[in-house]
Formats: sequence, C-alpha cells, structure tokens
Amino acid sequence: MDDPGLVGRVITGVDYRTFDEGGDYDPARTWVALRGGRVVARAAWWGAPDDTEPVNLNWFDVDPDDLEAGVELLRRAPYDVEYELILPGDWSERPDVRAAAEARMEAAGQAGMRLLVERLRYRWTPRDGLPERPGRLEFRPEPDDTVVLDVLRRVHSSTLDAHALRAVEEGGLDQAAQEELDFFHWCPSPREWLQLAYTEDTGELVGIHVPAYNHSGPIIGFIGVVPEQRGRGYAYDLLAESTHFLVAQGAGAIDAATDDGNVPMAANFAKAGYPVIQKRVHFV
Repeated sequence: MDDPGLVGRVITGVDYRTFDEGGDYDPARTWVALRGGRVVARAAWWGAPDDTEPVNLNWFDVDPDDLEAGVELLRRAPYDVEYELILPGDWSERPDVRAAAEARMEAAGQAGMRLLVERLRYRWTPRDGLPERPGRLEFRPEPDDTVVLDVLRRVHSSTLDAHALRAVEEGGLDQAAQEELDFFHWCPSPREWLQLAYTEDTGELVGIHVPAYNHSGPIIGFIGVVPEQRGRGYAYDLLAESTHFLVAQGAGAIDAATDDGNVPMAANFAKAGYPVIQKRVHFV
C-alpha cells in the first residue's frame, strides 16, 4: 500500500514485522481490505505473543479516497479493543499530517468508535539528566495484591485519568483497580518492582509507583498519590524514583504518558526533564 508514513506506529521507528521475524505482530491479527486486487486499507492489532486477544489496534492505514474500505475493515475485524492513533506532537500544524490523521479518525468514527482521550507521550534519555530525588519518601515493595488493590482504589477515588474514569463508570472502583493490577502482572518486568511510598518522618502512606518494562521497553507504568496526600508535590517524588530505578536496571530510554488534560502530572513530567515526543489519540 502506498502510504507516506506520516502517522501511526511507523513514526516511532518501528517497522511491521511478525513475531517470527522478531517483531510485534501476529499475521492472524493483521487484516487488509482489497479493492480490485489493490490494498486500500490495512490494520494490525498489537499484543504480546502469548496474549489470547490483542491489547490494542495501533497500526491502521486507509486510502483517504476510499474511507469506506477502512470503515468496513474495522467493522468486520473481531476485536473489541482500543484504537491508539500515534501522532507527531505538532500534527495539527502540518496540513499533510493533519489530513492523514483526520482520515483515520473519520474512519474510526464511522466504524462506531468514539474518542476517549488524547494523551501526551514522553521519552526520557540520559541526555535529559536524572531528576533530583527530593528524599522525602521511603519506598517499599508490596507483595500483597490485596494491599495494592486497596491503594489503587484510593488513588482512583479521585482521578483525572480518562481510562480509570471509564472503568469506574463501567464497574466501580474495584474494576478500575483490578485493570491497573492486571496491567502490572501483564508486564514482563518483575512484580517486586512495584513499590508503595511512605513519608520518611511519620510513615504515612503517600502512594504507589510502578517502574516497569512492557513488551517494547522501559516505561513509567503507574504513578498514583492517595487523595489525602495531594497538593504536596509527591507525584514528582514518585516519578523521580521510578526514573532512577529504571536507570539502575540498565534502561537507556524510558517511555511515559499522561492525559492531555492532566495538567498537574504534565507539569511533573516537565519538571523531571521528560520531553513530549508524540500525541496519542485513543478511540474505544
């Protein structure tokens, strides 16, 4: 398919390759739409090799002159997962990139998807400098999932995260907490990397941070502060600790994300030296 590669997974430097080729995709989860023998739309769903279902759709190309083909492809595919459209940070200011993005958004909308949230995507590298550790908190591994679920419920009882809010709307705080924990277990990094944070002087619970690896590399898996401890800047402490932790494990780059509307967390990423590299638009 003749596509200029302006948006989507390709802009991250990742080529389409199957698991057998050392890539991220399963041919059985890769679909094409043909018209007159020519490919006019294509889609690849992403997940780990041992996942029974894909995690999301992050590769979708459609001929702007044949949106109908892309719409039909999305309707027929048997996967009910998010579509994550990956865009350059300045996508809305570049006419050719904007047109490519809007064609995909239009096809997703016509296929029955709705916009959930736009997110900022960050990538820290050593040239950005390690963020200073404030030294106010003590960090401890927490092996008991029951304890972790309780902390996650408290964090999500007051949240700006669109995915968590959707989970709360669908199934309450229990679902929101369980979805986060399921993600932590899905990550191939050790479960003991998950840590709870406490004030160093009084031992009060502050929150949770999860430095992790997903199936693409090192990530800030989760940062959460319990409601009664907010307003003291602790999210930055958690982010700094996660960064130092992953670097100590050998990470040469760290990916992270937050919702476009989560102004406090975006400020913490900026303070910690994380530059915005992309926008990601999520459809459900």
